[in-house]
Amino acid sequence: MMLVNDEKMKGIYDQKVAPFLSKGMSVAFAHGFNIHYGQVTVPTEVNVIMIAPKGPGHTVRSQYVSGRGVPCLIAVEHDATGNARELAMAYASGIGGGRGGILETTFAEETETDLFGEQAVLCGGVVALMKAGFDTLVEAGYQPESAYFECVHEMKLIIDMVAERGLSGMRDSISDTAEYGDYVVGDRIITDETKAEMRKVLSEIQSGQFAREWLKENEEGRPFFAGKKKLERELLVEKVGAKLREQMSWSTP
Repeated sequence: MMLVNDEKMKGIYDQKVAPFLSKGMSVAFAHGFNIHYGQVTVPTEVNVIMIAPKGPGHTVRSQYVSGRGVPCLIAVEHDATGNARELAMAYASGIGGGRGGILETTFAEETETDLFGEQAVLCGGVVALMKAGFDTLVEAGYQPESAYFECVHEMKLIIDMVAERGLSGMRDSISDTAEYGDYVVGDRIITDETKAEMRKVLSEIQSGQFAREWLKENEEGRPFFAGKKKLERELLVEKVGAKLREQMSWSTP
């Protein structure tokens, strides 16, 4: 099972895995990036499968230990032995996916939807939205602490409700005032221009442009990545949030 960073996988595979592969063996991946974008090439007599848990490793483990499971995506890129799908299903079930749910997909679909979700919604989109909301309130003269609670801290409360009950279930739990604000303001924030940019992001992922840029960034020593990471850590929202979280005795780090 290849469980290493996308940008490090090719080197590790070429040196530590490829020389030892033989007919009838299987190579499994937790993400389709390197297969889909042609960074890793596996011999045709070897199975290529994917078992992608929809959660980080520590969550996969904690859910398994507690008797539950994280949903998993499985895919077969190459079936050399005739039982590659069964192997993927067994692996997914073995780590708890059978209890959380198993969805069959392809390497291409998993890779492209995963990258798009991270960039446009889960990380890039949500983080940018929280920062913009925080900055808007602070620039208008409100306390940074109040801005943090409203635009960052409470995000988890809403997302937890969405994950548990769906969008309608979340709306049933919030005030009518909040729900009305949802309906009249949401489309003003996520405009047709925003959606057009999302489609552009998706096209860059589909064409391989993003993958090429990310691999090139690593080859050059990550100058943009490191600089941006340092800059983001110094933002006011990060400093205020750190101080507030220290005082939340009920919150587990």
